[in-house]
Amino acid sequence: MQKSSYDQYRYFLKDSIRKTIDFSKTDQSLGLLPPPIEKPYKSNQDLIPLTPHSSCLDLYKIDLQHAIDNRESRRNYNTKSMSISELSFLLWATQGIRKLIDNSHALRTVPSAGARHAIETYLAVLNVESISTGFYRYLPIEHNLVVESLDTLAAQKVTQACFHQNWIANAAAFFMWAAIPERMEWRYGLAAHRVILIEAGHICQNLYLACEAIGAGTCAVAAYDQEQIDQFLGLDEYNEFVIYAAAVGNLK
Repeated sequence: MQKSSYDQYRYFLKDSIRKTIDFSKTDQSLGLLPPPIEKPYKSNQDLIPLTPHSSCLDLYKIDLQHAIDNRESRRNYNTKSMSISELSFLLWATQGIRKLIDNSHALRTVPSAGARHAIETYLAVLNVESISTGFYRYLPIEHNLVVESLDTLAAQKVTQACFHQNWIANAAAFFMWAAIPERMEWRYGLAAHRVILIEAGHICQNLYLACEAIGAGTCAVAAYDQEQIDQFLGLDEYNEFVIYAAAVGNLK
């Protein structure tokens, strides 16, 4: 690759672009309504209630210091089903709402620039008690899952989309974090995109620590077929697209 190409992409990692933006012209400054904090779901979609995080206190097996000390990527999972309470806790730990400010702003369990929270959480549920195999989306306001599609081939599909990393098929669930850039662009314009990726890192680190806390394992996945993974989630690849993923499961 030519040095000029490296320069172009390294520039994206910097915050220099902020000094070139006229923030008086952003949608926020122009008085336009912000995008909603949660992608709407259809009235005919089935909802699955999750366990409130206040009822998950007995899941913790170690304290935070040990969770940080033990944190590592884990790819070897057993065949034991993950409980719905365990999955509920992991969803709350990564995107749960601590305080709803209004329909467009909330304080969550992870930081986000301007509290914009540009990420939606999708799941391939592969081996979770009482939840059928298929694709789901987390609704943080309701703390529910909404069914996107039931699919007995979900494990094969996500494994194929991740360039045949076969260990993924043994996971209990596969988290896929999709960005809706408009949520962040509304406030930050062209400075939005770098901080969206920073936000994804916050989310995944919480997943690592939450998994360690309950004796589960996770491994982040950044290598996947972009078009394929977006298509089987029904994303349009422009207004919403996957930017990060992780498998979780019970450890061998």
